[in-house]
Amino acid sequence: MPKHIPTPTVIEAAGNKPKLIREFVGRVNSGTDACSVALMESPGGWVEPGQRPDFDEYTVVLEGCLRVEYGTGQYLDVRAGEAVITERGEWVRYSTPEEGGAKYVAVCLDAFSPDTVHRDA
Repeated sequence: MPKHIPTPTVIEAAGNKPKLIREFVGRVNSGTDACSVALMESPGGWVEPGQRPDFDEYTVVLEGCLRVEYGTGQYLDVRAGEAVITERGEWVRYSTPEEGGAKYVAVCLDAFSPDTVHRDA
């Protein structure tokens, strides 16, 4: 039987400014360990700590620009209508450097967990 999810759960975000995370599918809202699906809204100038997660992340940008830093100082600016895939074990840091911030959907396989994201100190 299909499982209806009428509302997301708002989850606290890491970073230097408040960011809105609405988890629709995942460990918190639906008890799903295999995958998480969340709608993210971050303000301009938001930066989170770097991370080396134990999950793959698939991100589709709906509005604005999401910066994805990787490697040694390299980055991609992913704009509305574009997507990016980051692989488990790869170091990345997300930010929204432009004034309008960004709105995007993130899908994580396995589901996101604070215990498996491995953020920088």
